[in-house]
This record gives sequence, C-alpha cells and structure tokens, in this order.
Amino acid sequence: MSRRQALRHMGALVLLLQAPTLLRAAPGSASIVAVRVWPAPDYTRVTLESDRPLAAKHFLVDSPHRLVIDIDGLELSAGLRELLGKIKPDDPYISAVRVGQNQPRVVRIVLDLKQPVAPQIFTLEPVAAYKDRLVFDLYPQQERDPLLALVREKEQAETQAAQAVQDALGELIGKIEKPAVLPPVAAAQSPAPPPTPATLSASAPSLQTPAPPPAPGPIDRTKLDRLIVIALDPGHGGEDPGAIGPSGLKEKDVVLAVALKLRDRLNSNPNIRVMMTRDADFFVPLQERVRKARRVQADLFVSIHADAFFTPKARGASVFALSQGAATSTAARWIAAKENRADQVGGVNVASVKDREVLRAMLDMSTSAQIKDSLKLGSEVLGQIGKVGRLHKKAVEQAGFAVLKAPDVPSILVETAFISNPEEEAKLRDPDYQAQLVNALATGIARYFAKNPPLARHRSL
Repeated sequence: MSRRQALRHMGALVLLLQAPTLLRAAPGSASIVAVRVWPAPDYTRVTLESDRPLAAKHFLVDSPHRLVIDIDGLELSAGLRELLGKIKPDDPYISAVRVGQNQPRVVRIVLDLKQPVAPQIFTLEPVAAYKDRLVFDLYPQQERDPLLALVREKEQAETQAAQAVQDALGELIGKIEKPAVLPPVAAAQSPAPPPTPATLSASAPSLQTPAPPPAPGPIDRTKLDRLIVIALDPGHGGEDPGAIGPSGLKEKDVVLAVALKLRDRLNSNPNIRVMMTRDADFFVPLQERVRKARRVQADLFVSIHADAFFTPKARGASVFALSQGAATSTAARWIAAKENRADQVGGVNVASVKDREVLRAMLDMSTSAQIKDSLKLGSEVLGQIGKVGRLHKKAVEQAGFAVLKAPDVPSILVETAFISNPEEEAKLRDPDYQAQLVNALATGIARYFAKNPPLARHRSL
C-alpha cells in the first residue's frame, strides 16, 4: 500500500469514528436565541425564540399547581437555563421554574404556579425582528370583573381621602388643645392642670390603633350609573415594541408613561375612573383592547401612540377617528395599516379566539353616530395638542384602525409625535413635555364632556 493510499484509508477511518458524534450534534436540534418573560396581572407570557420551529406538549398537575411542558427537538442549553433567572418574585402566576433533559432531544420545563391557570401554548412564525417563537400564555382560570375593580378602586380612594381629612383634623385639634409650654420658673409656680376629658378625647385618635378597613359592601347603584369611565389604551407593549426612535426610545415605553400620568390626572376627578388596557409592559391584542373598553361600558376610548414614518423628516401630532370608507390621506392609510399589524408582531393565539368571525362582524358595526362623536372628541383633543407642539394635520383624520371599532364608544387614536424624528424623539423622552401632553389630552377630554355630557347609563356588573 502506498503512502497516499494509507493516508486516504486513515482519513476514512477517522471520519467513520467521528460519525456518531456528528450525527448526534447536527440534524434537527434547535438553538434557543432568546428567552423572555412578561409578567402582568392580566396574564404572564413566556416566550422561547429559536432558530427553527419547536413542538411542545403540556399538561397541568394539581397539589401543588404546576404546568409541565415537554419541548421536542431541543437539547438543554445555557439559553434555556436563563429562564430560571427571569422569573421575578412578584410574578402573579409563576413562583419558580425547573428545566431538565427529560428524554433525549426532549426538554421538560416545569412551572410552579401561584394560582390555577388556563394556559395557552402556541407557536408564531418569524416576523419583523423575531425568529420562530414558542409562547406560553398563563391566564387566570377566573377572569376578574374590570368594572367591579374600578368601582372598588374608587371606593378605596374615597375612603383614603376621608381618612386623610380626619387625620389632618385630629392633628389640628390636638395642636389647638395642647397646653402651652411655660418657662421653667413659671411652670414650678403654676403646674399644668391635669388633662381634661376634652383633651383626652381630642388626642385619642392619634393614640388608638387604626381600625381595619371595612369589608366591601354592596355597590351603590346610583354612584355606578353616574360614574364616567374612560378607557386609556397605551399602544403596543411586551413582545411588540412599536416604533423605535433613532436613539433607541421605544414607542411602547413612552406611550405607557404618558398614559399612566394621564390616568392619575383624570382619576383626580371624583366622578371619573380610568380603565387601562395595559398598565405595564405586556402585549394586548387589538380586539382585546376593544373588548376591555366594552366590558367596562366606557364612555370614551383614547389610544395613545408615537409612530414612525419611512422618512425622519415627518413630524407633528395627529388625531384619528375611524373611517367606514377610505382613509382621508395616504399617510392615514399607511399608519392605520402599520398599527393594524401589531397583532402579528405581538403574537396572537388565533386558535384561542372563539367565534372570531362573529366578533369581527360585531366590531365592524360601528355606527355613523359613534364616528360623529369620535370626530367631536378628536377635534377638542387636537385643538389642545396644537397648543403644545406642531401638528402633522390641522384636522382630525380618519382611517380603518382596528382598535377604534367599538360600536358604542366614541374612540380616537392620538399620534403624539413621530418618534422617528430625532427632535420629536427627544421631546417624547422629556418628562416636562410628557406633562404638557397630559395636560392637553385632559383638557381636550374635559372640553368634549362639557359640550357633550355623557348619557345616563345603567351599568351591569
């Protein structure tokens, strides 16, 4: 055998010896690109992003409550172990997580739960900046009543305000009744008299242990029917960052900051309560935002955004109402189409939506009266925003925004500025400018109600 033949034979032998290793490592095994956890009172979402689709099976275990997920075609990796450190103590649903190689090429994830859940587990195809995603959505088995929560929140605020007034009054009475401090010599000659019953009773509130808050009683129907409910909708959230500015400012963050400040401003009126479609960084599907507003029988719906355009020169705020026909401008149509794609990026479990076609048909029954009221609301808000900064259009525009399709709720979408414009991005980051926006929005809403008082409602819990 020649030297060349011998080397060729040895090379073939080496490849043959390595073959089992190569076969174990190469085909079919997906790699985890990222692990994300989005905890929120509404639900907690866990996302595994991978370089190829994943298949999963799951089952629930009681005593204690656990969710077990087996993922096929996956090897245990550092990326999966990251999941252990992403569960926060304040997560409403998950108390702990365990990850292990259950079988060859099958990874098992066990989520220890704080309460019973109704899990939804589904996959999402690559879109925008994301690769394939496997999503676990953990919903509570018993959904809370959002209108009842608003009423209880209002009652608690009233109780706290009354207690603050009582505490301040007691402190004032204590100062009035408190005997004056005399100089040492005078005090020796004229000792202070013993406390009188009036003094004791006046100072008693500060010495007593505060009484526990009363248990929730029946809802006052009159207060409930007179309550003005405003739905605030910070756009995007969670898996969907929305538009991103030149320096990295995310639309979902800035609009949430503005909405939270606006909520506090509006809630300072004792006759108003605000329902937020999201009050933290989590994703809410477009139709779910509409459903939330309808569940609390909202008097208004205001969706807050800060969009981007394909050119950084675009600038100025805009206000939109729904259009039953064509959009009022090319830009309005472009922005509406972009906003309506939020579900694709955020990730909707299509299979979980019951009677989806029926729901879509119901939401398409927006009346001309609703659009007329929305235009009135939009006009008032636009007029006030124009006092804060530049307007992109001087009139309320219309387009087919899915999030504005509540048939019985006047609804507007406010584009506070173009986050793609460097100057406007800097303004949106500025807390002082955010406060000016909040003042403009609150004033516009107040002016709308002054001219269009809300109709008397018979709200049902």
